[in-house]
Amino acid sequence: MAHGLEGIQWQTSWLAPWREPGERTAAGINAGQTCAQALNAQSASPVQFVPQSALPAGMAYEQFIFDTGQVPTRDGLHDFFNGLCWMRFPQTKRRLNQLQAAQIAQTGIQPVRGPARDALTVFDENAAFLQAPDALWDALVAKDWHTLFVTLRPLWRDAQLVLFGHALLEKLVSPRKPITAHVYRAQPATDSIADLDAWVAADLSADKLASKPFAHLPVLGVPGWWADNDNPAFYDDTSVFRANNRKSHV
Repeated sequence: MAHGLEGIQWQTSWLAPWREPGERTAAGINAGQTCAQALNAQSASPVQFVPQSALPAGMAYEQFIFDTGQVPTRDGLHDFFNGLCWMRFPQTKRRLNQLQAAQIAQTGIQPVRGPARDALTVFDENAAFLQAPDALWDALVAKDWHTLFVTLRPLWRDAQLVLFGHALLEKLVSPRKPITAHVYRAQPATDSIADLDAWVAADLSADKLASKPFAHLPVLGVPGWWADNDNPAFYDDTSVFRANNRKSHV
């Protein structure tokens, strides 16, 4: 199948929040719908999905969404997962689009993005949200991998990592040890996706994102996400679990 949906392993831990809408949408595509049609059929998003050809030549993708409430969508895994993100995190996606449009209004479309617009793109494509005890967060920021994943391993029972970036989700269709998320610490009152969505949307600002409030996490290191990481030696691979050689921006 050209769409690549047959490669998605919905039973993986990282796709648990995405499985229900993902399988329903994929069923529509497998039945012959375009990606846009299948996403629209779910009626779970604040936007409408339209063919990529609806985007006028020379117009910024983010500006088109802001002006029309329509998301240009190609057939393929990248835009499939983007559509699922609009379903699961409608408030966060809407807030990101508002911030993106505001940046375009301020600076126009430049060959090189400024720090805020660059961070917005990174967030949209590759972010993950971590709810975790302070000790875990501090070890992650410090890139103290042994403490994070071995010494403090039992604390992961009190943590939740939810992937958000659609490019990140696409990459994990073919899991590889080096795949790394830009982790944004989230502190909603509950573990529900709806509360997480509302909290992140309210917390986001251009200034905060421009300060690069991310920690880098090779996601297959999360306990329970990949069988190989049951062995502590998994984390000795310094090509993936790199030392902290510079001051953190988090």
